[in-house]
Amino acid sequence: MSMTDPIADMLTRVRNSNNAFQQSTTMPASKKLIAIAKIMKDEGYIEDYQVNPGDPQDTLSITLKYGPKKERTITGIRRISKPGLRVYAKKDELPRVLGGLGIAVISTSKGVMTEKQARAAGVGGEVIAYIW
Repeated sequence: MSMTDPIADMLTRVRNSNNAFQQSTTMPASKKLIAIAKIMKDEGYIEDYQVNPGDPQDTLSITLKYGPKKERTITGIRRISKPGLRVYAKKDELPRVLGGLGIAVISTSKGVMTEKQARAAGVGGEVIAYIW
């Protein structure tokens, strides 16, 4: 069965696992999901991610990160651009999440990046999600 929105599925799995204080979560892998996981790791929201080869499809395993007293590093995740309503932002209209405390994940012509990287590269694109 094909999924209509694998990015929303990924974000929901991470959100649910984070709320349940699970150590890790797995999902079907794709290039865009791996790029989003890499951004989350680089920004310090997750501990690590790993792509496991599979027979019909590879799986993406994400290891979640918590503070020393079980504080969540991910407070919230919101999917912005959906299949039914795509949201785009020009290079000078890129969003700021919580005044710079969170990140916006942007899909640009130069790849998937944060809004800070897109602003530095001078490109706009599709606003995928907010993570704070």
